[in-house]
Amino acid sequence: MKFEMLGNLSIRDGERYLEPRAKKVGILLAALLLRANQVVSIDRLVLEIWGERPPRRATAALHVYVSQLRKLIPPDPVSGHPIVTRSPGYLIQVNAGDLDVNAFRELLARGRQLMRTGDYLGAIAALEQAQAFPRGDELARLGEGPIVSGFATWLTEARLEMLEMATECRLMLDHHHELVPGLHALLREYPLHEAFYRQLMLALYRCDRRADALQTYRKARALLQSEIGLEPCASLRELHHAILHDDPKGMRLSPVG
Repeated sequence: MKFEMLGNLSIRDGERYLEPRAKKVGILLAALLLRANQVVSIDRLVLEIWGERPPRRATAALHVYVSQLRKLIPPDPVSGHPIVTRSPGYLIQVNAGDLDVNAFRELLARGRQLMRTGDYLGAIAALEQAQAFPRGDELARLGEGPIVSGFATWLTEARLEMLEMATECRLMLDHHHELVPGLHALLREYPLHEAFYRQLMLALYRCDRRADALQTYRKARALLQSEIGLEPCASLRELHHAILHDDPKGMRLSPVG
């Protein structure tokens, strides 16, 4: 049995896909999976599902949702049902390889490690595998509880980090020509992410497009000033100075990760 969280929240039992129909049951499943093999207290689950102002009979309602979830998930013929009652709450027993979030985390960690050791092709391969997972937008719609919303925030940041690392690896491999269109697209999606401006400026400079690189800095500076009232970060300013003065030392890559 496999548990999938990064696309539609679902349980894959052979060829069958089982999905919780009720939103609160989905929140319960997501919270338990994100704390897989750990006890999540009743108080934490109540907070996750209803926030700071739960209904009077929230604990009784939670027991009903747990019962519904147990009916949805088929028990294992050997180990029994994965959802276990254990004081002061519940846990779900999941093998590490049966949860897509674990695979995503492992690929991200492998990409970081390979990048640190200078295996840029290997890092790109691992990061591309991680990027192939769905974005996890379903989790962001499930609610504002600290477990689920905290993970949704982490996932957004992790995807940005992956994009940045993969781009940095390709710059290390002198793939600057092919990076320019993709970086323009990334900046349309993440217009305040300064690392992408730095990478685009460097790629343009290496493509003998010095004027475009300087224009990119001017656009970034104007946008940052108008949107958040800040000057570009130090690394962006330093790269701008290096491009202005054709200073190769100021254009050295500092691998992220």
